[in-house]
Amino acid sequence: MTTKKTSSLRQRGAALIELALITPLLLLLTFITTEFGRAMYEYNTVTKSARDAVRYLSVQTPGTNVTQARNLVVYGNTAGTGAPLARGLSLANVPAGSCCTWQLAGADPIINTVTVRITGYTFHSMFASVFGVQFTGTNGNIVFSDISATMRAPS
Repeated sequence: MTTKKTSSLRQRGAALIELALITPLLLLLTFITTEFGRAMYEYNTVTKSARDAVRYLSVQTPGTNVTQARNLVVYGNTAGTGAPLARGLSLANVPAGSCCTWQLAGADPIINTVTVRITGYTFHSMFASVFGVQFTGTNGNIVFSDISATMRAPS
């Protein structure tokens, strides 16, 4: 009976060691999955705000209401009040001179399009590294490429 009890204790010790060895890997996978999900959520938020701004500008007179559209991208309202929609998003990411452009194309009928562009938006990771594994970018930050939306405006 003592050999059966000793064998059981050894099995418990082996399971504890296996748990100690696999826990860091499981935590790493959990952190990576969480951060990837946060990055996708923020990217989608910024993309949706660009779509909202271009939809707003598509019914405005070309060249007008650029400030309101910039506020709509960053704050979600034309007044520019409240907190930014995404962490780290600011009016600097929506430069006044190049954020909103109108283009006329065609002869008959003339097609009027408007484009809203967000540049240099950086996702700020909560963790620079986990267990010595560094996420992409500097300090875990990821700089997204330009995000833009284009819509046809009524002529």
